[in-house]
Amino acid sequence: MRKIIITALYLVFSFITFSQKTDRPKLVVGIIVDQMRWDFLYRYYDRYSPNGGFKRLMTKGFNCENTNIPFVPTYTACGHSSIYTGSLPSITGITGNEWYDNEKQDYVYCTADTGAKTIGSITAAAGKMSPKNLLTTTICDELKLATNFKSKVIGIALKDRGGILPAGHSANAAYWYDSKTGQWITSSYYMNELPQWVLNFNNQKLVDTYYKQGWKTLYPISTYVQSTTDDNSYEVKPFGKVFPYDLSTLAGKNYNPILATPFGNTLTTEFAKASINNEQLGADSITDFLAISYSSPDYVGHSFGPNSIEAEDTYLRLDAELAELFDFLDTKVGKEQYLIFLTADHGAAHVPAFMKDNKIPSGNLVLSSLVDSMNQRLKETFGVSDLVINILNHQVILNIPIIESNLKLKADDIKSWIVKYLLKQEAVDNAFVIEDIQSTTFNAFQKKMITNGFYANRCGHIYVLLKPQWLEGFEKGGTTHGLWNPYDAHIPLLWYGWKIKQGTLYRNVSMTDIAATLAAMLKIQAPNGSVGEVITELLK
Repeated sequence: MRKIIITALYLVFSFITFSQKTDRPKLVVGIIVDQMRWDFLYRYYDRYSPNGGFKRLMTKGFNCENTNIPFVPTYTACGHSSIYTGSLPSITGITGNEWYDNEKQDYVYCTADTGAKTIGSITAAAGKMSPKNLLTTTICDELKLATNFKSKVIGIALKDRGGILPAGHSANAAYWYDSKTGQWITSSYYMNELPQWVLNFNNQKLVDTYYKQGWKTLYPISTYVQSTTDDNSYEVKPFGKVFPYDLSTLAGKNYNPILATPFGNTLTTEFAKASINNEQLGADSITDFLAISYSSPDYVGHSFGPNSIEAEDTYLRLDAELAELFDFLDTKVGKEQYLIFLTADHGAAHVPAFMKDNKIPSGNLVLSSLVDSMNQRLKETFGVSDLVINILNHQVILNIPIIESNLKLKADDIKSWIVKYLLKQEAVDNAFVIEDIQSTTFNAFQKKMITNGFYANRCGHIYVLLKPQWLEGFEKGGTTHGLWNPYDAHIPLLWYGWKIKQGTLYRNVSMTDIAATLAAMLKIQAPNGSVGEVITELLK
């Protein structure tokens, strides 16, 4: 009898011991708004709904007002990977959306994986993707490790890199949009076939439904006083000259234009909700992670620019999308049971033509023309063709095999000539040989950002620093990003939900601090390349 009692007590004690859980939220939802300038929080603040997503985050959550990107180039892949790794391109190896591999002597797309296969589409190239080029773990990987892989992790974005890089190496799934079929797809890296719920979602053909609605402004167009008038030369105009845009002729034919409309955000929200429902995210005591990236604001910005009615309307509609998502989480997961952070991977410059019209210095640099002119002059000087392969990620890539195979050529002489040539260009603020960066005399702040973005095998040989408001390309309309300047590097960071207090912080915060803060809150190890610091002020 004594033995039975002891055994029973042991079982009770074991149950109590192993049922104790580390205090964590049921679900973490990371939200990246692709190409969201920090000032968009306030540019449209009076127009955001009192019950909308942005004001809910800003008035009931914690706002890190001075959050900055600590590296260049400020591109999508670099930003997404840095947010979730708490690290830098110099450590993660994600030095751009694509880069030139100096060993392979070829271009590499950030998430390309020739060993993977497309799952969910006949578009063969669309799914040859994985996180294999990412050299470190993400916070999602660390959550999986901490729970012995019991946590579910899913990444979602219209862009493959926006879904794959945040979710990390050990994710249950990452999904992205195939613009040729209008369907959500994935890669054989994650699974051999799409779940039935994804097939069911794709069969709804929501893109055709959105096309048939057309794009008209959410409010009377005369009220969009924070934007440039609709009929101007600053935009690419993919849908016609002015609002409203009739998209009905695209239904069933062309699934790419949806990317540059607010409906890309709507599609993303609906797919995120379907993921939570069907994968039972946040349904038990083991923390799950949903990484969402809203890609459409980036496409809208590149087409129309940040001062356009199209951009304003996109953010007003996104405000409503976020409110709908948060209400859904309140019901599905429970208030104070989920943790949200919202940030951006980068900002964007104003369109140079718009700036010039308002007497602010700016301009466009046509890279292809600059490369051609350099190669022509280099041939005249050194007698050899094609010494420059390209200018990519603000770096001149030299044709090292040609230089090394010719005994008459000296790399240092060629580099010195290129630097002098670049410094004569109107668009160029500075240029230098990257390996000599520590001996350069220019601003230490800029020097640090460039160093943080440098990973030798995936970078060029000479850095080209453009003047403020000068863009690479986009000479016919729209805008881009990638520089160290505040319009590209100052991003929003909002926290809300589980254990987040209400407040505002004005001290400088780095993009890399997000993963470090999450690790502290979740009581897990920081990602293995993390250099971030915990934002202690936001904790209750």
